[in-house]
Amino acid sequence: MAPNGTETSMTSTANAEPQKPKGKGFKAPAGLISWLQALPLAIILGVFLVIPLILIVVVSFWDYDFAMMYPGFFTFNYAETFGSWVTWKTYLNTLKYAAMVWAITLVIGFWVAYFLAFHIRTAAMQTILFLICTVPFLTSNIIRMISWIPVLGRHGIVNSALVGAGIVDQPVEWLLYSDFAVVLAMVHLYTLFMVVPIFNSLIRIDGALIEAARDAGASGFQILTNVIIPLAKPGMAIGTIFVVTLVMADFITVLVMSGGQSASVALMMKNQMSLLQYPGAAANAVVLLVVVLMMVAAILRVVDIRKEL
Repeated sequence: MAPNGTETSMTSTANAEPQKPKGKGFKAPAGLISWLQALPLAIILGVFLVIPLILIVVVSFWDYDFAMMYPGFFTFNYAETFGSWVTWKTYLNTLKYAAMVWAITLVIGFWVAYFLAFHIRTAAMQTILFLICTVPFLTSNIIRMISWIPVLGRHGIVNSALVGAGIVDQPVEWLLYSDFAVVLAMVHLYTLFMVVPIFNSLIRIDGALIEAARDAGASGFQILTNVIIPLAKPGMAIGTIFVVTLVMADFITVLVMSGGQSASVALMMKNQMSLLQYPGAAANAVVLLVVVLMMVAAILRVVDIRKEL
């Protein structure tokens, strides 16, 4: 007779049910998960960016008259755009505004951001001063722009002060309804778009780098040119993209502050649309988009902004 321990072992082995191998659940490929995560953003960009751009390009090749548009493939809209000296002059005038506003906002924006980043020690005070810079943006662009008219007008604050102080005998005419007024209003409107990215770059600079340069005998100007400005270039590039694209697309500031005496590409397109010349306006929009993209590509070739994104 077999021992009890052996009987027990055989009985438990006989009664034990065979174990089934555990099956693995469905696991989606990593690439598919990434595509699904990016799908909502791709849909939004496709509906609100890609499709409208495609429609603008398509309409730019249509024919039109005073009453309606005629679908087709016609190139005379682009021929009129590139063959008219008025159009070339308008593009050059727009680029002039963009260059002047960019240069002024870059200088002002850098020094405001520099002051906030290096001369204000506490984060709370930096936040307060930064919010003060954003106070004008609580109102609309049009209100802030029109507010310059009583300041720069013939009988405005500036001219009254100049005449009253005896600096000039009669009011200065070029303060309002001129290129000066257009550039001044644009600088007022778009400087903050230069301040924010530059401040974001400056606030990331390690203070140890500045201290090391100072210990090595570098002067304040050398620290600025060899340490601070090179590290702030990504912020400057992002601010440049913001300011240039906004100026190139601005038409209401040019219309109001120049008194209708100057023109820009966006204002030209606005006038074409008011005359129901949508294909012509679409052609100018495509050309303007290409010009802006070329400028952005040139900036990205010079400065790597991926660190700031």
